[in-house]
Amino acid sequence: MTNRSLRPSSALVVGGVLTALLIATALLSLVWTPEVPTRVRVAMRLKAPLEAGLLGTDHFGRDVTSLLMVGAWNSLAIAWPAVLLGAAIGTAIGSAAAAWKGIADEIAMRVSDVVFAFPAVLSAIMIGALVGSGPLAAILAIAVFNVPVFARVTRGVALQVWTLDYIAAARAIGKHPLRITWEDVMPNIAGALIVQVTIQLALAILTEAGLSYLGLGVRPPDPSWGRMLSDAQTYLSQAPHLAIAPGLAIALAVLGLNLLGDGLRDALDPTLKGRGAAA
Repeated sequence: MTNRSLRPSSALVVGGVLTALLIATALLSLVWTPEVPTRVRVAMRLKAPLEAGLLGTDHFGRDVTSLLMVGAWNSLAIAWPAVLLGAAIGTAIGSAAAAWKGIADEIAMRVSDVVFAFPAVLSAIMIGALVGSGPLAAILAIAVFNVPVFARVTRGVALQVWTLDYIAAARAIGKHPLRITWEDVMPNIAGALIVQVTIQLALAILTEAGLSYLGLGVRPPDPSWGRMLSDAQTYLSQAPHLAIAPGLAIALAVLGLNLLGDGLRDALDPTLKGRGAAA
């Protein structure tokens, strides 16, 4: 029974492996790729997989494998800071709302409702009008979309912690709400926030691909999975591998992070641990 409870779930293992491969590929692309990703070779255009390189070439003769590798780095370079920025702001808002309640809670949640009403694509269009399209606009748009998500999650789990006896004891001795939040509440909700970060990272990668597909993300000639899909539309009948490769990369990246989030939730949630042990 004890061994079963200590054994990592299959979701955690598979998700961890897929996520590790994504990160390793992205880091490897910084020092090595089979070909220079931006190298145009007209004579080698639209070559099939294994005919020229592992995954063939695109309509400019660029190596698809190299484009995918650098595209992995560009996706993470946008997704990570966007999610972390949104998480930092959203966590601060949610924890403050849970600590002070009343009018502060009401204002924070209503503002979150308004922000949440704007999808990331619409936010990217508005931000792009101000700062121009590109990675910065994509990061800001995804971060803005994540703020209300983390605000709501943080508020929900923090409110549960605020009802516990040791929090009531801390308040009774005059401990400041800000100090209680930092020393007593945050350590107890960190697990839930870590799980939410992994889930939002998966959504951020998907959103970045969508923004690049629309021309609002990574700018040419830098590779992007979303723009690779956009470019592949014209050549679906001639070279279907141009769409299959980035589509599969996006699917595996999102699947890996979602499975990792599910596995971490099972591992960090004591209630679920208890159920597994009881079973």
